[in-house]
Amino acid sequence: PRVEYDGIKAYFVDFLKKKPQGVILESYVTSGPDWCMDDGIYEFTMGATGDKVKARYSFVYALEDGEWKIAHHHSSQMPEEVVPIASLEATAMA
Repeated sequence: PRVEYDGIKAYFVDFLKKKPQGVILESYVTSGPDWCMDDGIYEFTMGATGDKVKARYSFVYALEDGEWKIAHHHSSQMPEEVVPIASLEATAMA
């Protein structure tokens, strides 16, 4: 995980160079008085290349001094995007 400011910043700077356009496909929100969690699936189309990437995500927001801030974020590419489904099916049949 990226926990240092410079690593977090570099991740987002590099990601934005790909000119992503995102769409939320599934979203599940849970909230409390000073926190909120949103997890689901989103898909990005990279404007720089046209590539599509589907991923799971989670965001945890915390209310701090009257402002909502991201306390935690995680995103991981969907397994079937990393390993083609045909390969998974062939392995299951073996």
